[in-house]
Amino acid sequence: MNTLGIPIELGRNPPDGDGSVQFQEDERIDVGTAKIFAVYGKGGIGKSTTSSNLSAAFSKLGKRVLQIGCDPKHDSTFTLTKRLVPTVIDILESVQFHPEELRPEDYCYEGYNGVMCVEAGGPPAGTGCGGYVVGQTVKLLKQHHLFEDTDVVIFDVLGDVVCGGFATPLQHAERALIVTANDFDSIFAMNRISAAIMAKAKNYGVRLGGIIANRSAQTDQIDRFAAAVGLKRLAHLPDLDVIRRSRLKKSTLFEMEACPEVELAQAEYLKLAAALWAGTEPLTVSPMRDRDIFDFLGFD
Repeated sequence: MNTLGIPIELGRNPPDGDGSVQFQEDERIDVGTAKIFAVYGKGGIGKSTTSSNLSAAFSKLGKRVLQIGCDPKHDSTFTLTKRLVPTVIDILESVQFHPEELRPEDYCYEGYNGVMCVEAGGPPAGTGCGGYVVGQTVKLLKQHHLFEDTDVVIFDVLGDVVCGGFATPLQHAERALIVTANDFDSIFAMNRISAAIMAKAKNYGVRLGGIIANRSAQTDQIDRFAAAVGLKRLAHLPDLDVIRRSRLKKSTLFEMEACPEVELAQAEYLKLAAALWAGTEPLTVSPMRDRDIFDFLGFD
């Protein structure tokens, strides 16, 4: 039993990436034909805002969408649902961690324009492993065939953590997307995330899909880094005040009153959703060493 009271399954964990050992899913459970995207990036960069608006954009294109929040803060989907929904760990605790007693409607909630929302949640700070909860959430979703009943799945993953259970989405995603700003810290984190995803790509079907530039008036440093390592920018969301206001209103950008900023952001998300649905080329990236990127970024 782990610290959450969840039975830990015993078995052989195969090597993953460059010799690391990660949470291992039951690969016998089919995930269907949904297009699956995992969104990573530096903590606080706007992954949840990006994920929720991207989910809304896919729904506007007529797709059945499932968004999965993979952060113990469980705040990925509140702009879609207008509330902090009960988490998978909350619901499991209510049935003494007997997942066979659960139905999808016990932990999956409908949000804006039909987007289905799940929050993995996690233990209280300092008391357990949030990554393990993410792994168990994915297993539960697969057992209930929720991946098979959707067209698009978006994993919104905690900060820039790409290990343990937080790497579970990469075992199923078709493309990994990285949200970044045009600053040193965000790009430095993106470089390390890229390295982790490339390691996962050795054993799984996930491939880097590209960059979403967020909260940035310019993209010069992003584009310079991308050209050096083999990444590609897919979208650019400037630092628009309407995005900040949409979070305060607990709304997606598609529910905000029309104005030039709203229309600009909506158009960018719709263009991104259409491009991802059509299919992006898999990127082969050559991340820099930490010291090299330190010297590479910035102005002379």
